[in-house]
Parts: sequence; C-alpha cells; structure tokens
Amino acid sequence: MTKRAEAKYKIDRRMGENIWGRPKSPYNKREYGPGQHGQRRKGKATDFGTQLKAKQKVKGYYGNISERQFHKYYVEARRLKGDSSAHLIGQLERRLDALIYRAKFVPTVFAARQFVNHGHIKVNGRRVNIASYQVKVGDLVEIKESSRQMALVLEANALAERDVPDYIEVDHAKGTAKMTRIPSLSEVPYPTHMEPNLVIEFYSR
Repeated sequence: MTKRAEAKYKIDRRMGENIWGRPKSPYNKREYGPGQHGQRRKGKATDFGTQLKAKQKVKGYYGNISERQFHKYYVEARRLKGDSSAHLIGQLERRLDALIYRAKFVPTVFAARQFVNHGHIKVNGRRVNIASYQVKVGDLVEIKESSRQMALVLEANALAERDVPDYIEVDHAKGTAKMTRIPSLSEVPYPTHMEPNLVIEFYSR
C-alpha cells in the first residue's frame, strides 16, 4: 500500500486545477501554488514540463499512487495492441478503489483506498483488501452488509457534485456495483481535462 504523506488538496494547488471537482478544494479560493513562492509568475512550460504535469495530474487523481505502480500501468498499456493512452485509462478505471469511488460508495478516492484496505469490500463473494486489484468486466463488487450503513457510505451516496458513469451498474440499496465495459477516455467523468497521451509521451522519451 502507498502511504500518502501530504495533504491531498496540495495536489490541486500544485497542478493549478481542482482535479477532483470538489467544492472543499482550497484552489477555489487560492488559485496559486502552495508555499511561500506559490504566487510567483510561472515561466512558459517546456514539452517535458507539460508532459510531467499531465503525468502528475493523472497519478494524483487516482489517489496519488506510487511512481513504481503507475509506471507498471504504462508498461502494460504499451504491451497491449491499440491506443496506449486508452489502455492506460482503462487499467486505472479498473482499479478496485477507482470503481468504489465511481460507484459513489465513498466521497473521495483516498477514502476508497482506505475503505478497501480495511476489508469492507467483496468481489464475487470474496473479501478483497487490495486497492489496486484489477476488476474485470462483470465482476460483482459489493460492500459488506455490516458496512452499508456507515456514515461515510451514506454521505457519499448523497453527494450531488458527481454522478455514477454509464459503464458502471450500481444498486445502492444492496451496496453492489458492476463494471459493464471498459470505458473510453471520453466516457470517464473527469472534472478537469486529462491528457493520457502526454503521459505515454513522457515515459516514451
């Protein structure tokens, strides 16, 4: 498990965007980077800088996963035939914590990781506590019955700021979710513009 040792909203301010689209983000009030030099005017980004930012934004969005793990997704995406950037996003969306977040079982992707790690989730009837577990199309993901009335779950279900995407079937009454297909980039409901093609370019240098 990757330990996140920094405040998640610093990622928003460093990227210069509200990447999760949450109303609590401090970027909504302070549209500049963190730290004493955050308000300095930034110079024109190089190609490397643009690619790096694109990589850090995607990596940060999915719970700021480790560089080692993120690079593995790139390697697998390049191995598969077809559009590598589409394969990269497909693998990230198949993460168990990402599906739990998309299904609105928890309010944030960071909460999703913790929710999975603490053993609240079953996949096809078996408990899975690995957030990076790759869900297959058709797998039945469910919240343990004893965990369905947790305040965290009820809070997430009531969130109006995001909807469950079409490629996930959810029954909140039963606490179940199922991925019906691997989504294309245009189907993934990112609150901000993501550029996985630049991520591929970054690692391909």
